[in-house]
Amino acid sequence: MADPFPQDRAHSTVALVLAGGQGSRLSPLTDARSKPAVPVAGQYRLIDVVLSNLANSGLRDVWIVEQYRPFTLNQHLAGGRPWDLDGTRHGLRLLPPAEGRTEEGFAAGNGHALHQQMPLLESFGADTVVVLSADHLYQFDLRPVLEQHRAWGSELTVVTTQTDEDPSRFGVVQVDADHTVTRYDHKPEDPDGSLVATEIFVYDVAALGQVTRRLTAERGDADGDSLGDYGESIVPHFVDHRRTHAYRLDGYWRDVGTVEAYFKAHMELLDGTGLDLDRPGWPLITNPKHAPPAWIDTRATVSASLVTAGCRIRGEVEHSIVGPGVVVEAGARVSRSVLLGDCVVPAGAELESVIADVGAEIPTGRSGRTKPGPGNITVLVPEDRGPASADETTGT
Repeated sequence: MADPFPQDRAHSTVALVLAGGQGSRLSPLTDARSKPAVPVAGQYRLIDVVLSNLANSGLRDVWIVEQYRPFTLNQHLAGGRPWDLDGTRHGLRLLPPAEGRTEEGFAAGNGHALHQQMPLLESFGADTVVVLSADHLYQFDLRPVLEQHRAWGSELTVVTTQTDEDPSRFGVVQVDADHTVTRYDHKPEDPDGSLVATEIFVYDVAALGQVTRRLTAERGDADGDSLGDYGESIVPHFVDHRRTHAYRLDGYWRDVGTVEAYFKAHMELLDGTGLDLDRPGWPLITNPKHAPPAWIDTRATVSASLVTAGCRIRGEVEHSIVGPGVVVEAGARVSRSVLLGDCVVPAGAELESVIADVGAEIPTGRSGRTKPGPGNITVLVPEDRGPASADETTGT
């Protein structure tokens, strides 16, 4: 293929953000938007977390692999300007699905998506690619990971963490005393331990190209469709046949790919045990929605809550996230809830353990249940989509 990229060895690392999945486990919040565009922590989007970590880590070449409903995401990305990634030769690049060559078209899984990007990575001249997902909350400097990866001659570095959730939801990792990954089990029914992959992988580009070509050749699959999820194909092959090491992420990390986990992450944020929105020297950067300051009436009661710009609060808000443009009328009560934006909580409404999507119709009377837990999170959406109750096992 023709060489579309400048050859610049000072920029030999590419960050590849996989942002094309449908996110069905986070439905109905993903029914009308891509998962990375889902609001989080009041004024942010999920994509802001990974982009802020990359920008704060000094990585300049950030490629976003898109597929499902990219329009709302692209509006927010604004060409990378908020993260100072809007360079001409280097910066944010959007990689939508395309037709015309065997390596393009819609991806059949994230392993297939990696295979599709190999020609671009090789043409760019990258020697290292950091592969990340866009549905996790964490604050993590990638520079020490890259330093270890190069110093140890690793062909794959898996960033790991100890999870307090069910490890069978993740890739479970076994590591020896030398930090060599000795086993990787993708979403095992009977997990051996709670050390899991964070969905941050650092690959040697040459090795990744060799592995994907070998696997597709062995399967007689030039298109790469059979690669499916990289946790089922590419990562196990590296662990079995290539130099694969682990790097530990010891701080906060939360997968928010389900409604239950998404709600839990917001409650942790309010409890002070979640994402640190005010971490010195490590800002969470967004493309902000411009709005006037929040207005809180003298009759209002607000406690242990985050209230975003553009809100008008006359009622009672307790232990909740109130997104942009929300109105809580006098005589309304909001408790342990997440209101994403642009909705009115009318007088007489009482919300408990509720997620209200942007523009949701909030009924008078009680919505939600007293004790949050699996199956006890009520999701309210705009009238044309209808309300939903969700738990961790709903969706795929």
